[in-house]
Amino acid sequence: MLKAAAYILCLHCLLTVSGGEDTEAERYNKKQKEMNVTTQVSVSKVKQFLLNLLEQEKSSKITNKRENPLEKKKNQHKLKMKGIQNKDLLKRNQNYFKKQAKKSITDKGDELFKMGNKMLQESKSQKQKTEAYILFARAADMGNLKAMEKMADALLFGSFGMQNITAAIQLYESLAKEGSYKAQNALGFLSSYGIGMEYDQAKALIYYTFGSAGGSMMSQMILGYRYLSGINVLQNCEVALNHYKKVADYIADKLEKSEGIPVEKVRLTERPENLSSNSEILDWDIYQYYKYLAERGDVQIQVSLGQLHLIGRKGLDQDYYKALYYFLKAAKAGSANAMAFIGKMYLEGNTAAPQNNATAFKYFSMAASKGNAIGLHGLGLLYFHGKGVPVNYGEALKYFQKAAEKGWPNAQFQLGFMYYSGFGVWKDYKLAFKYFYLASQSGQPLAIYYLAEMYATGTGVLRSCRTAVELYKGVCELGHWAEKFLTAYFAYKDGDVDSSLIQYALLAEMGYEVAQSNSAFILESKKAKILGKEKMYPMALLLWNRAAIQGNAFARVKIGDYHYYGYGTKKDYETAATHYSIAADKHHSAQAMFNLAYMYEHGLGIAKDIHLARRLYDMAAQTSPDAHIPVFFALMKLETMHLLRDILFFNQFTMRWKWLKLDNTVEPYWDLFVIGLIVAMLIFLLRNRHR
Repeated sequence: MLKAAAYILCLHCLLTVSGGEDTEAERYNKKQKEMNVTTQVSVSKVKQFLLNLLEQEKSSKITNKRENPLEKKKNQHKLKMKGIQNKDLLKRNQNYFKKQAKKSITDKGDELFKMGNKMLQESKSQKQKTEAYILFARAADMGNLKAMEKMADALLFGSFGMQNITAAIQLYESLAKEGSYKAQNALGFLSSYGIGMEYDQAKALIYYTFGSAGGSMMSQMILGYRYLSGINVLQNCEVALNHYKKVADYIADKLEKSEGIPVEKVRLTERPENLSSNSEILDWDIYQYYKYLAERGDVQIQVSLGQLHLIGRKGLDQDYYKALYYFLKAAKAGSANAMAFIGKMYLEGNTAAPQNNATAFKYFSMAASKGNAIGLHGLGLLYFHGKGVPVNYGEALKYFQKAAEKGWPNAQFQLGFMYYSGFGVWKDYKLAFKYFYLASQSGQPLAIYYLAEMYATGTGVLRSCRTAVELYKGVCELGHWAEKFLTAYFAYKDGDVDSSLIQYALLAEMGYEVAQSNSAFILESKKAKILGKEKMYPMALLLWNRAAIQGNAFARVKIGDYHYYGYGTKKDYETAATHYSIAADKHHSAQAMFNLAYMYEHGLGIAKDIHLARRLYDMAAQTSPDAHIPVFFALMKLETMHLLRDILFFNQFTMRWKWLKLDNTVEPYWDLFVIGLIVAMLIFLLRNRHR
């Protein structure tokens, strides 16, 4: 079944991605036929050899036909044994040739997968990436499980326009039978949202459990979030801690070898009308302008561009050659930061700056002589690890302290690590905690990890499971899977809503608050096609709720709106007012204050209170400048309504019956009626003023 699925998948991918690969497929099939013919010829030779042996045995029987009965019986037994042996030989040879053919195909599949993987990692153009997936498709057709996983992911996430969720599910199901933990995780994710599969949280939990048991870090993280939040399981901090710690250990091991690359998490809710202006992603025109300034000699821009290319920030590709180019220009102009970053590049080693401790020491020293914190930290690292200089913890401590005093978080972490581990100093958990905490305030990932370790074990601090889990969660969110934030954003920007939603939804399942609000935002727009329209509002409400629990004020207001209007749930003014109150009191949301004021004004779900409504309208205007105009109209309407009611109260004997009739007629449209009246009055006044 796997082979059949892979074959169908391969044909689909080759037709979709590249029409020119038909000849390659034909060559492969021809080679397979030749291999089969070779195998058949070899087997026929073995059969002929066995027939010759049988002929020799027959002639032997004729020659010895006058032998005595006992000898004859012995000979018959020997011949029988030889026949069995010959059959065994034939079978063994057939099995041998089958194994050889299978091994040849397996080796070829492995080779193609490695080539594709290398091409994918090194490629920068879409064409090269497409070629990598063609190699994966060919390897998948040869039964390579890793290549099949790559192709299934491409079909699920819509890489290069290949999205086909039905085909992805078929392949994942086949892979799951082979024990693929990645497939188990994917099937759990699809079941949890009901995308292409039946919505079944119990089944999703089973898939995640098997995925985590097989080694899926994503499944571990999802289970950690579920036990932390009590999603379809009993809330259990200790179980959550166990899951998150496994992932955090994995991430920390990667971070110790190289610094983590922070990923920009664009909030679609903040700039839906103009995503290209989002500060998280560098617009191409702005990038060109920065390049122009850098070439004109702007040292600060040169260092900034060097940093962006060094780690691949703001949507730019990681490019060591460009990074070194800009750093060298800035260093020549006397920039201490640029000198320090050049030292860092040579210390770590890359294609543009091969590892060289002497060169690293030279540039770190140049930067340190100018009092640069990064340079001082770099010298501390060289002495701490004994790179190009003898190990000297005293010197390392001195340089780390100088850099830490200047606020460099990496140096603060190193000091914390020395006191935590007792390298060159006496162990001091209080000092270790102090420096880890200082570094963590700047987002230093390893400092956050060691703080989590201290809270999880009660080392130097009072043990706190909840605090440890929250810290571990922060480390886990630095995993390579966070790169999907960028691909999801660009897919959304390019109009590929389904691909964007799938990627954000997976990240949301892993507990990323930004992904939860982004997924809910896309579902609310009803532009996605991978879910039925009747499922979109309920699923969006679920995701808004998860984001709100994690502190998203906008999501809290959205939950209030959903209950107010009855989107994805029944209308419930009381629940809406509760959520607006939380957003207003806890997050100081101007929108929540305005909405709550309106509900107090009209007595919707809460007791009518005009004075409190006025107060909340005023608070909304004070909280946000954007609320001034809506608040002005709302207060004008409120005062006009109040005035009209006062007038009618004094004329109740003559006008009361007319008022009641008018009230019954326009009751649902009072707001629009009064606002229209106010606007008309303002226009009248403005015209008279101009005259």
